[in-house]
Amino acid sequence: MSHPTHPDSLLDATPEGSDPRLAAAFPTDFTWGAATASFQIEGATHEGGRGPSIWDTFCAEPGRVVNGDNGDVAVDHYHRYPEDVALMARLGLGAYRFSFAWPRLLPTGSGALNPAGVDFYDRLVDTLLEAGITPCATLYHWDLPQALQDAGGWPARDTVARFTDHAVAVHAHFSDRIRQWATFNEPWCSAFLGHQAGVHAPGATDARLSVPAAHHLLLAHGSALQAIRATSADPGQLGIVLNLQHVSPETDDPADVDAARRVDAVHNRLWLGALFAGAYPQDLLDDVAPLSGLDHVHDGDLQTIAQPVDWVGLNYYCPAVVTGRPGQSERGEAAAAYPGCEDVRMVDRGRPTTDMGWEVDPQGFRDTLAMLGTAAPEVPIHITENGAAYPDQLVDGTVHDADRVAYLRTHLEALALARADGIDVRGYFVWSLLDNFEWAWGYGKRFGVVHVDYDTQVRTPKDSALWYAGLLAHHRARWGRRP
Repeated sequence: MSHPTHPDSLLDATPEGSDPRLAAAFPTDFTWGAATASFQIEGATHEGGRGPSIWDTFCAEPGRVVNGDNGDVAVDHYHRYPEDVALMARLGLGAYRFSFAWPRLLPTGSGALNPAGVDFYDRLVDTLLEAGITPCATLYHWDLPQALQDAGGWPARDTVARFTDHAVAVHAHFSDRIRQWATFNEPWCSAFLGHQAGVHAPGATDARLSVPAAHHLLLAHGSALQAIRATSADPGQLGIVLNLQHVSPETDDPADVDAARRVDAVHNRLWLGALFAGAYPQDLLDDVAPLSGLDHVHDGDLQTIAQPVDWVGLNYYCPAVVTGRPGQSERGEAAAAYPGCEDVRMVDRGRPTTDMGWEVDPQGFRDTLAMLGTAAPEVPIHITENGAAYPDQLVDGTVHDADRVAYLRTHLEALALARADGIDVRGYFVWSLLDNFEWAWGYGKRFGVVHVDYDTQVRTPKDSALWYAGLLAHHRARWGRRP
């Protein structure tokens, strides 16, 4: 099937502003790629035997998603993946991070793999490999089969076993071609945006659900690693992707300092403690025990969670500055996604922000990497998402997104400094390859380095794509190899 896509001539130009010195700051074996997620790009939600997910249900509920948008078509990657892979190759990407849609492979969440779903991902992976692009897979990027939600979802312990079965089955089929695997993408979002703040599927607002959900997501990660390693003689590189965030108090007032402690516990130390120290922070347990109890934590769970990982992914967008002082409600949004933080607000410091309202702070990136490097000093890191949304306009066939180019350049400069500090970062995946369905924001926020016209599905590389392609070209020229 042929589709309108990007004009190749755009990629033939010399990318203006690409810096060979920045490219030279990264070693010859550094991985350069781009990332996407299944529900955000695939579409075809009713094709190939795919079952409904919690995001299909969430989108169908009035008022949940801006403009009533949904993922039924998204950017039609299910049909247009050959053109999208060709575009990746033209950009010079060395790797592509994508996620398997659980309801496309196991429509009810369990049972035998769906042949049509397997066939789609077989074709995608084989096309990537034929183009010289390394596929990097995520097993769960938020699209839980609705049948499992109906049975209790992540607050229910049985979902751990269902995910483990899913992970083993998918890994067994694809591990001959996929070597880098992540169990989960941003479990904080699944647990707390989905069950505490109610702004992600399934849309709950109850700490009695969010805290057990967080534990079961971690337990499913550890259980899946155990099972994959027990059933595969060559499991590849297994890891998890976290959206950590440097948290600081607005002032040294004790209320602000304690607010930062509580937010940091939920956003960072919960995950780092369980995964790399085999224990939840005691102050976090003290904070959440009155809200949800701790009966969901069974003997041996933390040992299962703290399985060795071959790598860890970091998704970074912005830092968090918080206040816990009374009377500061005008200073920013409530910390609704953090149990035990009902009196905390996220502070707007008046600095430049992206279209999401997120502060642009490359130093926060370096600080977050230092935090992760301290928590897991022996574990290689991949930057699995980093990027920015801006209100892009396609004018005369081009998108001049200077703000995004500046964001990428300054964050890569911060990454180079973090590597110089001794942080073992081995790869970088820009978020995102394509404009796409941005969850509860629908199609109103554009993160892609490639513009998508949602009416025609035409792809047009933005200036940021050309800049990134130029950086990768400089890296190849410097080291004599594909990134």
